Amino acid sequence: MSISYDAVLADMVTVAREAGALTLGYFKRFRDIEIGIKGPADFVSDADKESELLIRKFLFERYPDWSFTGEEFPPVDKADQEYRWLVDPIDGTTNFINGMHYTISLALRRGSETVVGVLYNPPADEMFTAIVGEGSFLNGERLTVSEQTDIGLMNIGTGLPTPGLSLYPGAYERLDAIRAPVGAVRIVGSAANSCAYVAMGRLTGYYEETGFVDTAAGILFVQEAGGIVTDWWGRGPEYYEQTGAMIVANKATHAYLIDKLKDVPKKEAKHPKGV
Repeated sequence: MSISYDAVLADMVTVAREAGALTLGYFKRFRDIEIGIKGPADFVSDADKESELLIRKFLFERYPDWSFTGEEFPPVDKADQEYRWLVDPIDGTTNFINGMHYTISLALRRGSETVVGVLYNPPADEMFTAIVGEGSFLNGERLTVSEQTDIGLMNIGTGLPTPGLSLYPGAYERLDAIRAPVGAVRIVGSAANSCAYVAMGRLTGYYEETGFVDTAAGILFVQEAGGIVTDWWGRGPEYYEQTGAMIVANKATHAYLIDKLKDVPKKEAKHPKGV
């Protein structure tokens, strides 16, 4: 069967907007949402689940044989496992429940390659899109990573756990290693959105340990916008897709982060939601 990635992208944009409309209904009354706890500092709301179910139903109706991995429910393995959806129905859930920007992330994998990516920020109405080999776009405008090479002007994103959280050991040591000479460090609160910000130049780079489902689309945006993606030791997708330890950046920021992070005590993270 011949697959038109343009048609697939159009469907992904459509369902991302539908999920955006659904989640915005919750977002506008964020103070009243009933929150459950699925892990330390990892909140889940009804909006997460409803968003994923909406996306899954839409995609299965159009692509009934393709497999699906989401954040909120067990994976669904269909007849065609060459194609698999990776979906985070709300990336930045803690942002979401506090009335801050969040994103909806969808990626299509063919084997071990991400071939189409969509990321929607409903509060900002920002739609990031990419097809492998065809560039990255924000609301239809082509993206390129920042050309910044001055360390003192680099704007680097990351994420930090709360002090008592041992989920990602060494986060504060890594922050201390990189922060002194750079222009700024920012915590966006959504791994997917952080990657998109690198692709468009709002951030010169971003590093974190996070699940691959969150970042598959964002990684494609960065690569298609001319950026570099590796793990903290310069290794490729066979490592960062499994461990979640990743750097996405322009060339100069990537070199800076590799230099600063490679000697921080290494402790590989294990992310069962990775692919």
